[in-house]
Amino acid sequence: MTENAHVNGSYWLETAPGEPHPALDEDLTVDVAVIGAGIAGLSAAWELARAGRTVAVLEAGRVAAGVTGHTTAKLTALHTLIYDKLRHTRGPEGARLYARSQSEAVEHAASLVEELGIDCEWERRDAYTFVRDAGRVDEIRAEAKAAAAAGLPAAFTTDTGLPFPVAGAVRVTGQAQFHPRKYLLALVGDLVAHGGRVFEDTTVLGLEEGEPCRLSTATGATVTARDVVVATHYPVFDRALLFTRLSPRRELVVAGTVAADRDPDGMYITPEEDTRSVRTAPYGTNGQRLLVVTGEHFTPGTGDTPARFERLGAWATEHFPGVDLTYAWATQDNDPTDTVPLVGPLHPGAHHAYVATGFGGWGMSGGIMAGRLLTALITGTRCAWSELYDPRRLRSAVREAPSFLKTQAKVARHFVGDRLRSAEPVEAIEPGGGAVVRVGGDRLAVHRDDEGALHALSARCTHLGCLVAFNAAERAWECPCHGSRFDTDGKVVQGPATRPLEQRDI
Repeated sequence: MTENAHVNGSYWLETAPGEPHPALDEDLTVDVAVIGAGIAGLSAAWELARAGRTVAVLEAGRVAAGVTGHTTAKLTALHTLIYDKLRHTRGPEGARLYARSQSEAVEHAASLVEELGIDCEWERRDAYTFVRDAGRVDEIRAEAKAAAAAGLPAAFTTDTGLPFPVAGAVRVTGQAQFHPRKYLLALVGDLVAHGGRVFEDTTVLGLEEGEPCRLSTATGATVTARDVVVATHYPVFDRALLFTRLSPRRELVVAGTVAADRDPDGMYITPEEDTRSVRTAPYGTNGQRLLVVTGEHFTPGTGDTPARFERLGAWATEHFPGVDLTYAWATQDNDPTDTVPLVGPLHPGAHHAYVATGFGGWGMSGGIMAGRLLTALITGTRCAWSELYDPRRLRSAVREAPSFLKTQAKVARHFVGDRLRSAEPVEAIEPGGGAVVRVGGDRLAVHRDDEGALHALSARCTHLGCLVAFNAAERAWECPCHGSRFDTDGKVVQGPATRPLEQRDI
């Protein structure tokens, strides 16, 4: 990492801590139980409560503190390079429906900010997808043309506010950015005011589908609900084997202050250089802005994370000299094999269980869209794009078979190959570090804390048994197969795993 940047948690979490919510400690009956309190789950809960349903939100950790709490919080319908692909894979109408659904999500958020009087640093900004390689300009022109044909206010340009020239860019006007936790905490407050219930530190372990459905929790309480929404980012209940259609991707974020006159005045992303995303946010009243730079995407549990932070920080300081990088954190997304998120019935036989997942790095507009779509499905209201996002779709899944097979091959390589890799000796683990070691015939995940004490866990992920690997920058164990993450004591930090890594003696 850069000399003055350190992994110290999300700026959004630090500046909007919020009030705690109780754990569920007694049985409960509601119309709808929503599992997961990120933007998709909370948007669905708010919409359903406004539609007259009694709602309970069950969150294993803290409200809006997982993926949503670590986002870059761009609220836009321009999702890097998607529309040219969509018009070929889902047809012109599919591309139009995608653009309309995402654009309406942006405007719906704008209306809620105004209606509820939410102070969430809401700002309108143009969104750009750019390239610096002249060899990719045709790709950008095609995307601009496809996005415009899909109904977005899109155009090709070479004029941006970035401090370096670009070969070409797609610009979509009238998009937005905000403080995600301030927005969502306001939604939670309004949800509770309208009778909704919100529970933190409540892990859901079991789902019994039926009429009604029943959820079992780690606290021992049972929730009975007519309908259940699984909005845990990566589905913790996967009866449709959705994990075979999702690829986890982790990205790093560095942030720090720049003078307001250095603001590039827009939201930017490029697929080049292992992704680089740039935007700013309000920061105090002393003529400064917070520069937020994201990139270095990688599969969880692979690569040298400290070195990746170094590269990202170096890129930020090279292009924005004088930036004072004081924040560094990471986020995680799931890419669907056929490009489009999976929002709708949990599996082909589901009548009262629903899922929202696979937002591919665009969970702000996607999560708001999902909340509205799920509410329409549960209340029996027609939604024009329900078929587009339906998880049960087969035609597009078959069309994207090469991507599906590539994802499964990567999982298989980790499942088998990681077991063949030579293990490090315990003596080689430095304070603050970790490694998978072999003890007898067992593979152990061993961390040495700053005082030199060893902490040993089973190295088998409790989701499907892949071996975890150590992320030295964040001091976490990560599964490269499906993205589950655990702290150094084995506690689940991120699913789809719901059970901790087993403690071991060493």
